[in-house]
Amino acid sequence: MAITFYDLCGRDAKRFSPYGWRTRMALAHKGLSYDLELVKFTEKHKLEFSGQKLVPVIVDGDRVVNDSWAITEYLEDSYPDRPSLFGGPAGRGMAKAINAFVNTTIQPLLGPLIIADILEHVDPADREYFDSSRQQRFGRPLAEVQADRDQKVDGFRKALEPYRVVVGGQDFVGGAAPSYADYVLFGTLQWARCTSPYGVVAQDDPIHAWFERVLDLHAGLARGEPAA
Repeated sequence: MAITFYDLCGRDAKRFSPYGWRTRMALAHKGLSYDLELVKFTEKHKLEFSGQKLVPVIVDGDRVVNDSWAITEYLEDSYPDRPSLFGGPAGRGMAKAINAFVNTTIQPLLGPLIIADILEHVDPADREYFDSSRQQRFGRPLAEVQADRDQKVDGFRKALEPYRVVVGGQDFVGGAAPSYADYVLFGTLQWARCTSPYGVVAQDDPIHAWFERVLDLHAGLARGEPAA
């Protein structure tokens, strides 16, 4: 029985969820096929079976797994004969730390730089929900949140330094080959690439070159998603 993957989509079925991209790259890394179910922001009823309201979710036989990290661990443990996402227990521990770092530090810094741009890629049926819910979260209109991004972007770029010092000297976080430690930050930067024309990473930054390498992985899977 094929895996079913529930992922967020916006206008014209565009897929830009940072967490969805982590799962999408993990599935590709493992070489696993799946049936895709797209979920808009206002279609949370599609996820009721999972006991919560957020994507990504996968269904594999009688197993239902939500949360991108939990999905990754499930795929690693359930398909050990496929290419490893971690490269062993030590790599799993390091990837977990990186996952937490990106979630708690990088993603909150990136959101305010692109939040109003994201609205333009939300399905028309979801725009009111997205606008009002994010205004409530930030406490002001989205255009105002994003207005001073030229002053904020340097703080975001400085926060990427732990990645920068690694990929400045090798192709991927783990060395010559990609792993889930790459897909974590990649998913967040792909969120920006798909929804905003703003250059959140300078083109002469080693992270930009690394990002381009990850875009080309798995037969250019991620590059095939149109940029904003």
